[in-house]
Parts: sequence; structure tokens; C-alpha cells
Amino acid sequence: MLPEREAAALELTDAIVGVPKPLDAALRDRLRAHFSDAGIVELALGVGLFLGMSKVLINLGLEPESMPVTVLPTPGS
Repeated sequence: MLPEREAAALELTDAIVGVPKPLDAALRDRLRAHFSDAGIVELALGVGLFLGMSKVLINLGLEPESMPVTVLPTPGS
């Protein structure tokens, strides 16, 4: 089982990678229990930048040849 701080960070990651919508109050509260507002922004931007860059690299065919890939349907499609 992960420490609560790490679990909250992963929940934020899931929220960013999943269906875009505002964070619910419970997740915001869990994040604020472990991170400052600046820390939450830093986590969110880090995840967002990594996600965006990974998509660009894949579109340009620049991902490593040995990179395992799992294709999942977009929710709601």
C-alpha cells in the first residue's frame, strides 16, 4: 500500500490522464493535506507536460523501438 501522499499524487495523475473535468472537492482536500498549492501546480504541470510530449513523440515516430505500447480506447468513444 502506498503512503497517502503518493496515492494522492497518483490520483491527480489519473485525473489529468483520464477524462478531463475539474477535480472533485475530496481529491483537492487530499492533495492539500500533503502539498502546497504551488506543489499541486508543479505536479499537475509535470504530468501534463510529460503526457503532451509523449503524444508528440509518438505522432512523430520518435518513441523508442523497444517501448512497450498498450492501446486503450478513449472513454466514451
